[in-house]
Amino acid sequence: MSPKPTLQTVADAVGVSRSTVSNAYSRPDQLSPELRRRIHDAARQLGYPGPDPTARSLRRGRVGSIGVLFTSALSYAFTDPYAVQFLRGVAETAERYASNLLLVPISEADEEAAVRAVHNASVDGFCVYCVPAWHGALAATRSRGLPVVAAERPAEVTPDAMYVGIDESAAARAVGEHVARLGHRRVAVVSDFLVAERRTGPVALDGPTAIRYDVTRERLRGFLAGLSGAGVGWSDLLLVNASANSRTEGAYAAAYALDRSDPPTAVLAVTDLLALGVLDAVTARGLRPGRDVSVTGFDDIPEAAAAALTTVRQPAVEKGRIAGGLLLDPPDDGSARQVLLPTELVRRASTGPVEGN
Repeated sequence: MSPKPTLQTVADAVGVSRSTVSNAYSRPDQLSPELRRRIHDAARQLGYPGPDPTARSLRRGRVGSIGVLFTSALSYAFTDPYAVQFLRGVAETAERYASNLLLVPISEADEEAAVRAVHNASVDGFCVYCVPAWHGALAATRSRGLPVVAAERPAEVTPDAMYVGIDESAAARAVGEHVARLGHRRVAVVSDFLVAERRTGPVALDGPTAIRYDVTRERLRGFLAGLSGAGVGWSDLLLVNASANSRTEGAYAAAYALDRSDPPTAVLAVTDLLALGVLDAVTARGLRPGRDVSVTGFDDIPEAAAAALTTVRQPAVEKGRIAGGLLLDPPDDGSARQVLLPTELVRRASTGPVEGN
């Protein structure tokens, strides 16, 4: 068997140095078009595939890829509108730094497999998107010694933490206050991650502190704070867990609230996708959004405006851009590595005063 062709084999065939052949692949602008053509022709004839990208990355000390970690199926990254916007922002920044994206979906149920996925990922750093704080994959990212940026503000912020997020509680409080001003007192909340089990249906919790997922907990705290001025307490809220953040599960969850003998006059959803499902359930029952039942969401994905959904707007694309920048070019100032973005309550026709008020 003939020996495997190498960089030196091509160099000898063309009569140039190893570095010249290397430049034909990594720095082609340094060579004339004619010399590049001769080198590539010789490489093709000899069966030389080009330099090993892994070895080249190790020599440079950089892989050229960002790992985006999330606890969902891979298809989620392409079907959830907010995730698509966020990833677009990360990708835009990665392009500017000649880097790539590696999507790393990890299992909630099989932490051992998730940890292996983190350890096997060939990346320069991790962007953590929608991963619960207790998941073992987070400790695995830290053990790699690579930069890690969270796409939300952690419950416990350390001086060296890098994150880009929003004030979840304050944003949700604006929703609660808006609904309270409209006279709503019978309120349901539709959310995923209220409980650890992936199931859809009503749940009973002692308070927001019983919710393990940081974003869900902070949004419910905000809803409650906004409603409390109108005398609505935790025990007054009807909590319905959705097994997934999807329009279908939002509709299933809303059914548990809307089909009661004393249905809520307002349903607050923790995401727009769930809220769109709630709107589907409302209209399927012949009810009028904003008249018979008020509905709110969170995120302001593109579909929200078409559905006239009252929601919280947060800059998803900008969040992705900043997260990518923190990974690839972290600022020297530690405080600049912890970014809170603004939010806005967008009032649309899906909310209105309680009839009779």
